[in-house]
Amino acid sequence: MFEVLTGTGLAASAGLNAYIPLLILGLLGRYSDLVDLPSGWTWLGNGWVIVILAALLAVEVVADKVPVVDHVNDVVQTVVRPTAGGLAFGAGSSSETVTVSDPGSFFSSHQWVPVVTGVLLALGVHLLKSAARPVINATTAGFGAPVASTAEDATSVVVSVVAIILPVLVLVFLLALVVFIFWFVRRRSDRRREREAARAAGFRV
Repeated sequence: MFEVLTGTGLAASAGLNAYIPLLILGLLGRYSDLVDLPSGWTWLGNGWVIVILAALLAVEVVADKVPVVDHVNDVVQTVVRPTAGGLAFGAGSSSETVTVSDPGSFFSSHQWVPVVTGVLLALGVHLLKSAARPVINATTAGFGAPVASTAEDATSVVVSVVAIILPVLVLVFLLALVVFIFWFVRRRSDRRREREAARAAGFRV
């Protein structure tokens, strides 16, 4: 069960930033004993792959903090983040970690399940992030973009590390995500009603 939580945390992190969970997996697999990547995923620990992921992460970190540019980046990342989520879930759920000693037994008969699950999880988080960012930009005149992006990056790092070291805490992140979704949907609904009321009042005048 822990491998599912590990994969879930890494895939959700990829929905916020495609490269952070993959880079963390690669670095820990190459330079530590915390992650033992299986044969099909050892390429994540390749030196050149790590360099490429680090370079892509640097571009993502800058682009996601600039208003308007962040929207363009989110459009491009609609393909990248779910793909990264599938890779992160597949690699994370099949790796031996400090909490998972026999990962192969859980998905042994359906190897495609973790990848598809990761794609869907990352896509869901990405769509929520993409929907929230324009609201943040509009209500803060763009000044909220770097703050929100930094918070997202930090969350992605923390959840990725927690998913590997103490995956049970991923449940806390998932609960917080559900609460945020309810709050965001309600907030959007309230703002829509306020605009409709203001428009109706204008017509009456």
